Amino acid sequence: MADASLFSLRLKAARVRKGLTQMQLGVLAQIDEYSASARINQYERGKHQPDFNTAERLAQVLSVPTAYFYTRDEFLADFLLDWHALSGAMRKEVAASVKAMLDANSKRTQQVSLRPDPPGPHTQDAQPGTE
Repeated sequence: MADASLFSLRLKAARVRKGLTQMQLGVLAQIDEYSASARINQYERGKHQPDFNTAERLAQVLSVPTAYFYTRDEFLADFLLDWHALSGAMRKEVAASVKAMLDANSKRTQQVSLRPDPPGPHTQDAQPGTE
């Protein structure tokens, strides 16, 4: 999916979820009211893409993280919406859980890499003529 159409689809989905018209979104995002509806319409159709500062204002009005508009990974986009909905305390708890899982995985990986390689054609234990 092209970046512009990805941004367009996510912007429209977030606007509809929030229950705003194109005009309302534009005005709330500090776009001049005389061009607000037309600009949001152009963004949603993929004709134009906002600069990053405008995208940040749109995200703030729509209660989504700015990164949501840009990620190509659908799973990550959903995760970003979920993450954004968490309180600060819950974010810390989730981050600590993820870190613990990564640390545990890292320890398992280190343990596996410390095991000796099984005998095979690439080791000294290989029998001549069995390669």
